[in-house]
Amino acid sequence: MPFLDYVLQTPSYGWKDAAGALVKPTAGQILKEFFFRLNLFNTRKNWLPVFSWLKVICLSAFFVMFLIYYLNWWTLLAAFAYGMIIMGTHGTIWHHRYCTHGAYKFRNNFWRFVTQNLTINVIPEEIYVISHHVHHSKSDQPGDPYNAQAGFLYCFLADVNHQPIAKNLSERDYNRVKSLMKHTGVKANNYTQYRQWGSYENPYRAILSWILNWGFWYGTFYLLGGNALAFSLFGAAGFWAVGVRTFNFDGHAKGRDKQREGTDYNQNDKSINQLWPGLVAGEWHNNHHLYPKSARSGFKPHQVDLAWYYIKIMYWLGAVKDYRDNKKQFYERYYLPHKNAKLNQ
Repeated sequence: MPFLDYVLQTPSYGWKDAAGALVKPTAGQILKEFFFRLNLFNTRKNWLPVFSWLKVICLSAFFVMFLIYYLNWWTLLAAFAYGMIIMGTHGTIWHHRYCTHGAYKFRNNFWRFVTQNLTINVIPEEIYVISHHVHHSKSDQPGDPYNAQAGFLYCFLADVNHQPIAKNLSERDYNRVKSLMKHTGVKANNYTQYRQWGSYENPYRAILSWILNWGFWYGTFYLLGGNALAFSLFGAAGFWAVGVRTFNFDGHAKGRDKQREGTDYNQNDKSINQLWPGLVAGEWHNNHHLYPKSARSGFKPHQVDLAWYYIKIMYWLGAVKDYRDNKKQFYERYYLPHKNAKLNQ
């Protein structure tokens, strides 16, 4: 069985039925699985999804306080810019293009650390990276951890129900997980620790990293604009933390066929290019599925790609030593042939 078929922890309702068709669990089944996997009394190996949602709960408290005490025109503008643009673009730069796809390489560990901590720490790299490799391997097929055809809740709660790594991997297979994560700079558990905690990352290091990151950014925001700015931006991060869980459902057209000729060239799955995620986060999703290892996914002139601009600037500064850019291949293989075919009709 291929490694990506079993590297993730299988939900109780399974990925597919006896006939090989996608299992579409009910809302009740999804919620039951969700709370079962958040139960630390059941097993300590549930710590990572609990930790992930603990951050969301904490950030949600900041968001509520922002709305009650600090909401005005300038804090709203700051929150919009931070939550919609900065957090989203950073997610594309760090988790998506670097941690998962290795679309570019840093000159040294210092610049990797800086990029990793450019924003408030929210998503554990382990949950994102391994499952995203599976997503590309099985996009819109049974086993895709956020298959939009199974519904909104299936995608929204995927970080708990579908994305954590399996808890019973052999040492050989766990080493394969380590090979997919080693370039991220997140220190790995040894195999004995993995069997104890059920995760690549150690909880003590994860908690320390969280405290240091949030402490640094709260202090920085406070010095720049007091509690008003700090609560506004932490609240904005909370808004993003919830919103980002809806992206793959929308980015794969809610499981429907919504691809447009001349806009969405990859037809191997249901991914679509969307204007808003593209403009604010550089997430031109259909382009990305065409060339997942490209450091740029905004290929056309109107496809603004803030994540690519950051990577390119870092390259000019010497912080990034290498990157992949598939714009030329996109034009040669897809855009120009389609344009010429239209002209010859």
